[in-house]
Amino acid sequence: MPSFDIVSEIEEQEVRNAVENAERELSTRFDFRGVEAGFSWNSAETKLKAEGEFQIKQMLDILRSKLVKRNVDPNTMELGSIDHTGKVVTQIVNFKQGIDTPTAKKIVKLIKDSKIKVQAAIQGEQVRVTGKKRDDLQSIMALIREADLGQPFQFNNFRD
Repeated sequence: MPSFDIVSEIEEQEVRNAVENAERELSTRFDFRGVEAGFSWNSAETKLKAEGEFQIKQMLDILRSKLVKRNVDPNTMELGSIDHTGKVVTQIVNFKQGIDTPTAKKIVKLIKDSKIKVQAAIQGEQVRVTGKKRDDLQSIMALIREADLGQPFQFNNFRD
């Protein structure tokens, strides 16, 4: 029986490159000249640090544009709260990876409500969809792409 997996993954190397490119652009921007501002990246999160909240918002726009150029969907960004510490303002940005249980349940419910003859099963951080016809599976892919579930999904492990 044909099947495929619905996953949500990002390439950490591309995210790291986007953060480094954003840091480079920050050093050349006129409006950030003489301002203590910067990005710091580790595998779990990216930390934005600046002197004002307005500058943090500008830095987020820079980061989004660099992510788009690197083919990483900006919807994977999960923004933390803005913290004021003295004259420094920081914000932590996490990147969503994997499908959490509530989102997986929404996907399964969406598939079952579509009345297409396929089965969906949650397997850890992915959802496996199986059906008798390849066309049914492709229509499920289109359904998931159209649904706005707050995070991008990829389809892999397609078996005939």
